[in-house]
Amino acid sequence: MSHLIDSLTDLFYSSPSELGEFTPVKANELPQQFQSLLAHHDHMTVTLEAWHNSLVDVRVLKEHREGDSYARKILLTLQRDGSPVQLGIMRIDLSSLPEIVQMEIESQALPLGRIMIRHHLLREVELCQLWQITPGPDLRSLLHLKDESPSYGRTARILVNGQPIVELLEIVQP
Repeated sequence: MSHLIDSLTDLFYSSPSELGEFTPVKANELPQQFQSLLAHHDHMTVTLEAWHNSLVDVRVLKEHREGDSYARKILLTLQRDGSPVQLGIMRIDLSSLPEIVQMEIESQALPLGRIMIRHHLLREVELCQLWQITPGPDLRSLLHLKDESPSYGRTARILVNGQPIVELLEIVQP
């Protein structure tokens, strides 16, 4: 398993298997709808809102702070009906972001992508790896999955002014 998966899941799980079993895949191995949702270099907020034709809200489930490193486990839900469409874990180096952006992130009111876009930060989303995930109990519960059919996700980094500032694990529900 990827070092990035381990380092992010370790923040909120005693074992990654609580979340799921991760198998690396290539874009052409993903079902078509997941290719559209995951195999790109855009913010997931924008992608999910376009895919579902609905704005999304963020719900912070847990957070972890160590110095300038801020991590959180979140659900993105559709504004129109509250359906969960993404489970995410992210770690952010707050020291590299403007104070107003830090405050907005910590307020937990808006998805990260919307905050970064709103503040016109020069950013690049770097896709690291696509994953097929056999969902564990927590993932099934949070995304309202009915069985252990595969889910799909990605690890990515967001670079701001060329510097890696955010590490992400994003698991989507179409």
